[in-house]
Amino acid sequence: MSNTVELPRWIDVGALPLLNLLLALLVSALVVLAIGENPIKVVEILLYGAFGYDEAWGYTLYYTTNFIFTGLSFAVAFHCGLFNIGAEGQAYIGGLGVTLAALYLDFLPFPLMLVVGIMAAAIFGAAWAYIPAYLQARRGSHIVITTIMFNFIASSLMVYLLVNVLRPQGSMTPESERISENLTLPFIHDMAASFGIDMASSPLNLSFVYAIAASVLVWLFIWHTRWGYAIRTVGANAVAATYAGIDPGRYIIIAMMISGALASFMALNEVMGVQHRLLIDFTAGYGFVGIAVALMGRNHPFGIFLAALLFGMLYQGGAELSFEIPTISNDMVVVIQGLVILFTGAMEHMFRPRVTKMYTAWRLRRDRMEAA
Repeated sequence: MSNTVELPRWIDVGALPLLNLLLALLVSALVVLAIGENPIKVVEILLYGAFGYDEAWGYTLYYTTNFIFTGLSFAVAFHCGLFNIGAEGQAYIGGLGVTLAALYLDFLPFPLMLVVGIMAAAIFGAAWAYIPAYLQARRGSHIVITTIMFNFIASSLMVYLLVNVLRPQGSMTPESERISENLTLPFIHDMAASFGIDMASSPLNLSFVYAIAASVLVWLFIWHTRWGYAIRTVGANAVAATYAGIDPGRYIIIAMMISGALASFMALNEVMGVQHRLLIDFTAGYGFVGIAVALMGRNHPFGIFLAALLFGMLYQGGAELSFEIPTISNDMVVVIQGLVILFTGAMEHMFRPRVTKMYTAWRLRRDRMEAA
């Protein structure tokens, strides 16, 4: 037996992220203590604000929806060995696609418009991701640099369009016209009411169901198709993939375009589901948080859902926290969120060497006892 043993899945995807999360919460508790507040009370308010009543659940799952899409977006690219930091820009351009389709094809019935909206978001987001992907695959440019650059380009482009092209006549607000009411995604509480179920009003809408469906489709694609296998092979070793007859450049482009399409689906939640128009900066940093969501979820759709739910809880519970405890401002809530991102994302492997050493020692001891 070798001196090191590969960690089982329940430790790799369960125990290690949990240890990182607990450390993040511990450091957050120390920050709360430093400003003179009770960490236990803060946790109680945080959990109550996220899950304590129907409306809270709705807002938590609304935020979770955005994080699922951006987490899946990052995960697909990561499986191909790519660090896609461009989900913000891809979602922005996807929102433009959804808005244009809803404004200029408003004669379509809702079922058809939903399909058109999904396709428009996917095409615009994938097209925006194609250029950095091509530059990486065929010209050797680094995907991190190009996707960051394209975030800024997308932001500048959207400012120009919303100020000079799409802004309604007579309005001073940089936003598009509202889309027709018959083309908006139904809210979950309205859908429940049609079945006689009483639910509190919240921005949670049909896009949450689509996010769950997208998670299942990504799981099937990555682990149960030959394209997904090729993407994972390129991500594991591009040289070996080439010897196996796989063109790394082709699958880099495919993975990035799928990643861009997934990021753009966030626009369904925001444009068709909640805002009903295109707003400046509607992405609100969800694309960057999606990186931490994917890393914490070990780039698996189920793990991404759990991590997205955690960050949805932090967003909604944090809003309740800043309202209930004046000394904990929105900036302090952002600090707590940042600590979770730091320990679960950037420092996700901090405990791995020690845990691996402990697990290996336990396995060696057990094997010696069995041999005796």
